[in-house]
Amino acid sequence: MEVSRRKAPPRPPRPAAPLPLLAYLLALAAPSRGADEPVWRSEQAIGAIAASRADGVFVASGSCLDQLDYSLEHRLSRLYRDQAGNCTEPVSLAPPARPRPGSSFSKLLLPYSEGAADLQGLLLTGWTFDRGACEVRLLGNLSHSSLRNGTEVVSCHPQGSTAGVVYRAGDQNRWYLAVAATYVLPEPETASRCNPAASDRDTAIALKDTEGRSLATEELGRLKLRGGAGSLHFVDAFLWNGSVYFPYYPYNYTSGAATGWPSMVRIAQSAKVLQFQGQAALDCGHGHPDGRRLLLSSSLVEALGVWAGVFSAATGEGQEKRSPATTALCLFRMSEIQERAKSCSWDFQTAEQNCKEGEQPERVQPIASSTLIHSDLTSVYGTVVMNRTVLFLGTGDGQLLKVILGENLTSNCPEVIYEIKEETPVFYKLVPHPKKNIYIYLTAGKEVRRIRVANCSKHKSCTECLTATDPHCGWCHSLQRCTFKEDCVPLDNYENWLDISSGAKKCPQINLFRSSEDKTTVTVVGSLPPKRSEWKCVVKNLDTGRELCKGRSPPGSVCTCNMPTRATYKDVLAVNVTFSSGSWHLSKRLNFTNCSSFRECPACIGTDCAWCKSERKCIHPFTACDPSDYKTNQEHCQVAVEKRAPSKTAGGGRFTENRSSRANPGLQQVFYIKSIEPRKISTLGKSNVIVTGANFSQASNITMILKGTSTCDKDVIQVSHVLNDTHMKFSLPSSRKEMKDVCIQFDGGNCTSVGPLSYIALPHCSLIYPATTWISGGQNITILGRNFDVIDNLIISHDLKGNINVSEYCMATSCRFSAPSFKGSKARANVTVKLRVQETYLDCGSLQYLEDPRFTGCRVEPEGDTELEVKIQKENDDFNISKTDIEITLFHGENKQLNCSFENITRNQDLTIILCKIKGITNANSIDTSSKKVRVKLGNLELYVEQETVPTTWYFLIVLPVLLVIVIFAAVGVTRHKSKELSRKQSQQLELLESELRKEIRDGFAELQMDKLDVVDSFGTVPFLDYKHFALRTFFPESGGFTHIFTEDMHNRDANDKNESLTALDALICNKSFLVTVIHTLEKQKNFSVKDRCLFASFLTIALQTKLVYLTSILEVLTRDLMEQSSNMQPKLMLRRTESVVEKLLTNWMSVCLSGFLRETVGEPFYLLVTTLNQKINKGPVDVITCKALYTLNEDWLLWQVPEFSTVALNVVFEKIPENESADVCRNISVNVLDCDTIGQAKEKIFQAFLSKNGSPYGLQLNEIGLELQVGTRQKELLDIDSSSVILEDGITKLNTIGHYEISNGSTIKVFKKIANFTTDVEYSEDHCHLILPDSEAFQDVQGKRHRGKHKFKVKEMYLTKLLSTKVAIHSVLEKLFRSIWSLPNSRAPFAIKYFFDFLDAQAENKKITDPDVVHIWKTNSLPLRFWVNILKNPQFVFDIKKTPHIDGCLSVIAQAFMDAFSLTEQQLGKEAPTNKLLYAKDIPTYKEEVKSYYKAIRDLPPLSSSEMEEFLTQESKKHENEFNEEVALTEIYKYIVKYFDEILNKLERERGLEEAQKQLLHVKVLFDEKKKCKWM
Repeated sequence: MEVSRRKAPPRPPRPAAPLPLLAYLLALAAPSRGADEPVWRSEQAIGAIAASRADGVFVASGSCLDQLDYSLEHRLSRLYRDQAGNCTEPVSLAPPARPRPGSSFSKLLLPYSEGAADLQGLLLTGWTFDRGACEVRLLGNLSHSSLRNGTEVVSCHPQGSTAGVVYRAGDQNRWYLAVAATYVLPEPETASRCNPAASDRDTAIALKDTEGRSLATEELGRLKLRGGAGSLHFVDAFLWNGSVYFPYYPYNYTSGAATGWPSMVRIAQSAKVLQFQGQAALDCGHGHPDGRRLLLSSSLVEALGVWAGVFSAATGEGQEKRSPATTALCLFRMSEIQERAKSCSWDFQTAEQNCKEGEQPERVQPIASSTLIHSDLTSVYGTVVMNRTVLFLGTGDGQLLKVILGENLTSNCPEVIYEIKEETPVFYKLVPHPKKNIYIYLTAGKEVRRIRVANCSKHKSCTECLTATDPHCGWCHSLQRCTFKEDCVPLDNYENWLDISSGAKKCPQINLFRSSEDKTTVTVVGSLPPKRSEWKCVVKNLDTGRELCKGRSPPGSVCTCNMPTRATYKDVLAVNVTFSSGSWHLSKRLNFTNCSSFRECPACIGTDCAWCKSERKCIHPFTACDPSDYKTNQEHCQVAVEKRAPSKTAGGGRFTENRSSRANPGLQQVFYIKSIEPRKISTLGKSNVIVTGANFSQASNITMILKGTSTCDKDVIQVSHVLNDTHMKFSLPSSRKEMKDVCIQFDGGNCTSVGPLSYIALPHCSLIYPATTWISGGQNITILGRNFDVIDNLIISHDLKGNINVSEYCMATSCRFSAPSFKGSKARANVTVKLRVQETYLDCGSLQYLEDPRFTGCRVEPEGDTELEVKIQKENDDFNISKTDIEITLFHGENKQLNCSFENITRNQDLTIILCKIKGITNANSIDTSSKKVRVKLGNLELYVEQETVPTTWYFLIVLPVLLVIVIFAAVGVTRHKSKELSRKQSQQLELLESELRKEIRDGFAELQMDKLDVVDSFGTVPFLDYKHFALRTFFPESGGFTHIFTEDMHNRDANDKNESLTALDALICNKSFLVTVIHTLEKQKNFSVKDRCLFASFLTIALQTKLVYLTSILEVLTRDLMEQSSNMQPKLMLRRTESVVEKLLTNWMSVCLSGFLRETVGEPFYLLVTTLNQKINKGPVDVITCKALYTLNEDWLLWQVPEFSTVALNVVFEKIPENESADVCRNISVNVLDCDTIGQAKEKIFQAFLSKNGSPYGLQLNEIGLELQVGTRQKELLDIDSSSVILEDGITKLNTIGHYEISNGSTIKVFKKIANFTTDVEYSEDHCHLILPDSEAFQDVQGKRHRGKHKFKVKEMYLTKLLSTKVAIHSVLEKLFRSIWSLPNSRAPFAIKYFFDFLDAQAENKKITDPDVVHIWKTNSLPLRFWVNILKNPQFVFDIKKTPHIDGCLSVIAQAFMDAFSLTEQQLGKEAPTNKLLYAKDIPTYKEEVKSYYKAIRDLPPLSSSEMEEFLTQESKKHENEFNEEVALTEIYKYIVKYFDEILNKLERERGLEEAQKQLLHVKVLFDEKKKCKWM
C-alpha cells in the first residue's frame, strides 16, 4: 500500500536499500485494483456520464445511451433516434495523444427537473449526428421515444467541445438550456467533419427554451465569437450566484496547441435573453516555465465558493516534454473570478465596452496553498465532507487520488485510493454517487467503476483512524474498527461512531494514574460505547499468569483497577490489562523492563514506565512516588522534547534546501552530472541506479533528492557507492507510480538537476508466442505486455534444472528471447517464464517443450536453369516455425553449398512440407544431379536430411535388362490377376448401384405418401415493413442509394419551410399539359435511358404522393397515348415491358393503391408460404457454401450429392442475459438438428426453436452467441472451423458438423454470450467445403467402409422426387395464397383493380378492339405481371426478412406457375421439358379457370363512380402525408428538366396554349440559378 507522506512530524532517514520482500508486499497491498468493485464495460469508448438522483447512472458511448442502476447493473440501451442495430461508432475515433481533448459522438448528458413539483425527471442528450442534435427523454423510462428533439444545438464535430447546463428561470418557471460549443473548426484539416448552418458559424454560447416544440427553433439569444478569433474549447458549465459560468481555453484543433490562457466566461442565469457578464483569464502556470494553458477538468465546490481545475502544459509529440510539473490542480475563489470578469471584446463580441484599447484580460491567481503539482493529472471532483474540503483526482496512468485540504485550504500529500490494473487514463469527469457519499464513479476508456472514496480499513487502531484526518472515516465502537459511518451498526446511536472532529483524544485508551501515594489506578479514558451490560477489568502478570487486580462495575460506570504500591511489584516486568463489556473488548500489554535505566522523560514514558518529576527519574508504575509528580503522559515531556529536539540535516528524511557553498571557498570544486540510468524504475525501487559525470570522488557527502507531487515530502537518498570519479551508484526506495524530479547535492551545496525519473507499475504479461517450442531450444520467443523496460532479468524456471537466466531484448511493450535448450531432460516439459524486478519474481506464463521436429526426407527440383526448388518433408507437429527460426543449406558437388531462401510451410494430413528456393544460379540441372543432402538449422537444432541417391549410368545399364525380364513376367501375372479382380469389382459396383437406386426410389415414394410437414400454425406477428419502406423498395428495387434521402422524418417539418424555387416547380408540374409534354419530350431523347425513365416515374410518384387524384389523371392520359403507339404495331405487347415512364408509373400506382389490400388480405398467407418453404428446406441437408438443399422447388438448387444423414435431438440450455430477463421465458428447450448441419446451421435452428417456444427472440444476434457441448464437468466450444477441422488433400478445409463432434441424442448444448469481439456474417471462400466435396475427393471413401463408393454413383435424377415432396409440403399454403390474390372478399374488388380494369375495357371499346384476348393480356400485364409477380419474387419488399438465394430460386418457380395461370396459350410439355415447368403442369388448368372467373367477376361488378374513386384516392393521399421528403423528389425531377431544358423549351414553344407554362418554366430556372449562386444546394 502506498503510504501518504505528510509534512509533519519529520521522518527518520530512509535506509539505503529497502527490504525487497517488504517492498513487494507493499506493492501488492496497493489500493484495490478491481477485486470487489462493480465494473460495467461498454462496446465503445465512453464519451459522457451522468448520475441522476433516483434513476441510476447514464452512460453515452458511440451512438448508444445506456442506463445502469447505482450498482452498475445494466438496465437498458437506446440508440440515437431509437435506430436499430448495435452500439457502434459510425466512424472509428482513435484516442488522441494526451493532453489533447478526446473525440466523442456524445456531447451532452444532463439530467434535470428531478424532484420538481408535478414534473417527471428529464434527460437532455446531445450528439454530433444530424449537425449536432439534441433529444429530451424521460429519466425513468428511456424506452419511451424522445419528447423533444432538435438539430444544431451542440457541436457536430467529434473532436469539438460542448458544455451546457439546464436551469429554471422566469415568471413561468420554464427550463432553459445554456450551451457553449465549438460549432465551427476554422482549421482546414478538421473543417470537413460536418457543415453547420450559416447562423452557427460565429456562435459560441446559445440560450434555448427546452420546453418549446423544437430545441432548434426556440433560440433566445447567442453570444458570438470575436471576428478572426480561433476555436474555443469549452470544458464545463455550472451555475453559481445567479450566473452561468463556462471554463474554456483557446485551442487549435489541428496543431493541438493552446493559443491563449484558460478563461472563464460568465452569462446571466436569466430567461428570454442572453446577457454577457464578462470573462476572466485563469493563471495556473506556477512551477512550469511555459505555463499551463490547457484546461483538462473542472469542478465547482459550491459549499466553499471555490472552483477547482486541472491544468496542463503541452507535452509534445510522444510525451517527450512531460515532466513532474506538467499538470497542476489549482483552486480559485469564485468571488474573485466574478469580481475580475470584464465585458471586453477579447474572445467574444459585445456591445458594451468597458475596456481600454489594447487592454489584456487580468489573470486571476489561484489559492497558492492549495495548488498541487503532478506529472499527469486528468480529472478532478471536489466536495465538502464534515467541513473538510475533499478533492478526488484522476491520473493518466489509472490512479484515483484523494486530497484533503487543511483549515487554510492547504493541500496534503494525496492518497492513492484506487488503481486501474490496465493503467487506462481516467476520464475527465468524475461523478459522485447521488445517494451515498461513500462511492464515486470512475470512468476510463470503455469501463465505469464504482469506487469507495476511502480505504478506512487500512487504519488498524482508533488513534490511527482519527489522526488520518479523512472525513469519510471514523472509529466504530461496536465493530472496533475504522469504517464509513454507513457501515457502522447500529446506526441509531450517534455515540457508536467517532468522526475526525472528535480527535484522537476521544479514542478509548488504557491509562495509569496515581490516585494516592500507595495506590496506582488503571482505567479507561476517552469515548466509550454505550453499554447495557456490566464492565469487567483485569490486570494479569504475563510472566506468572497471576491476576494482580480484578474489578467489576454496573452498566453506565467504567470499571477501574486499583494496584497497591508494593515493593514486590517492581519485579513485575510485563502485564496485560483487559477491559470488556459484553462483546466489546479492549486490551493492552504494558512493558516495565529496565525502567530505571532511562534518563529522559520521553524515553521513559515511551516504554510504559512512569516519570517521577520531583526525583527526575524513571520508575516502575507500581512503585512509590508523590501523586502530583507522577507522570505517564507524553504531554508532560513536551517542553523537554522541544528543548532537546535535534535539527535535521540534509541526510535525513525530510529535506530542507541548503544553498550555502562549501566550507573553504578557495577550494571550490565543480561537480558535473551527465546522465542517470535507468530513467524508468518500478514501484519496488531500484538498487543499482547509475549516475555518470565528473569529479565524484572529490565529494565527501553526496545525496540524491527526488521530488514528485508538490505537496508530498522529498526523498533524500545517500549515495550507495562512488565507483570512480565518473560513476556512482544509488539505491532508490519503493514509491507510488509517478514522475519525479531528480537532483544531486554535493557536500551540502546547491542541488544539481538531473532531469525526471519515472516510477511505473510492475510489468504485466498478456501473451507469449509461440507458446510451444522444441527441446533443443534456440527458437525466438516473444512476450507482449507492458512496462517491460523495468525488468532486471528474464528467467526460465524448470522443475529439475531450476532457474535459468536468459538474455533478452526488451522494450516497453515486448520482450524477445531465445528459448534455452533442455536436451537431456524428459522429452516433454512445461517451464514457467518469470520476470525478475529487484528481488521479486513475477509469473509471466508457461512455455511448452516438445520433442524435436523430425524430418523424413527432401526433394530437389529445378525450375528452369536459374532456380532450384527444395521441398523438405517433416512429420506433423505443433510448432509454429517462422522465417527467422529456420536456416536451410543445400550441399552439392565437392562440399559446395548454397543457401536456400525460405518460402512457406504447408501442412497436409500426413506431412508438413517446408518449401525454399535457390535463385540466381546458372546451372540448376547440374546442381540438381550432384546434390547430396540438405542441412536444416532450427535454432540450436542442426539436422542433415538425405535425399534419394540416383544410380550411376553403368550400374543402371547392367541392371536394366534383368529388371526388364522381371517386369515383363510380373506384368503378365499382375494383368491376369487385375482382370479377374476388375470383373469382380464391376459386378459388386453394379449390384451396389442397383441397390442404391432401389433404396432411393422406394424412400422417395414412401416420403411422398407419408411425410407430413408440421406447419407452425402460430408464427407470431407478421413482420410487415412500414409503408415508407415498402414503397421505397418497390419504387427503387435496384437503386438503394436513392432510398436513404427520402427517409428523413417529415412529421415535424413546417410546410412553410419549402423554398421558393421548389414551390414554383411544384406548381408547374401540377399543370397537366406541361407535365405530359415534358414526359413525351424526355422519352424522345436518345440518352434518356430505361433506368432514367424508371427513376423519373418514381420521383414523380413521390412528388405527387399527396395528390393521387392528379397522378391518376396523368396515368390515364399517358396510358391512352401508349395505346395509340401500341395500336399501330401489336396491341398485345402493351405494358409487357418497362420501357416507358407510364409503365413504371403504373407499377408504382398499383403499389400505392394496393398496399392496404396486400397487408390485410394477402400478407399473412404470403408470409406463411415463405415460412413453410424455409421450414421444409431446413428439414433436410443444406450445403452452407452453395446454399443447395435436398428439399427444393428448383432443380438448379437441388443438392443431389447428399450424404446419409440422421436427426439428433439436443437439450439446449440458454444462458440468462440482461436482454432477455423475463421470468416466464423457457431456457431449457429440446431442438432437433441434423448430424450433417454445421455449427452455424445448428445455431439458426436453436434460435428458431427459442422463438417458437417463447414467442419472442432470444435478444442477441447469431454472431454474438456461441455453443458449448457439456460432457460431465467439461465444456467444449463448438465452431465451424477449429484445430480439429479436416483438411483435404488439396488444402480445402471441411466445415465442422454436429456429426464431426460425435454429438449424440440427448446431449446438452449451452448457448452463451461471446465476450470477445465478434464478426458479422461469415462468408466462406473456395478454400472451404461442407456437403459438396471437391472433385478430387468425390470418389474417396469419406464415410467409412459401409458407405464405400457411394459418392461415385450419385446421379441427380435419383433425387427429383424431392422437388415433388417439397411441392406437396407447401401445396395447401400456396393455393391459399393464390386464392387470396384472385378472390373477391365480400364480393368487392379493390378500388384500384376495378377502376383500372374498367378503364382498359372502355379503351378497348373506344378503339373498336373486339378480340377478348387483347383485353385479357392488357389486364394480365398491368396487374399480375407489373405488381403481383414483383411481390411474389421479393418478400423482402413486404416483410422485414432476409431473402436467401435459394428462396429466390424457389419463388421464381412459384412466380412462373402464377403467370402461367394467367396465360391464354396452352402449354405443350413433353418428357424433356424443364422440371420447373413440369412441377405445376397438372395444376395450371385449374388455376386458369379460376383466373378467368376472377376477371369475369370483376367485370360483372357495378362500375365505380368518379366520386367513389376520388374519395378513395383522397383518403390514400392523406394517409401518406409527411411520409416522404417531396423536396428531394422535386429537386431530382428538376435535374432531368434542366438536363434537357432546351428541348423541353422548344417543345413548349411549338405547342399551343402552353405560353404561360413556358414563362413559369423560365421563372423556375431563374430561381434555381439564384439558389445555386448562394451555395444553398
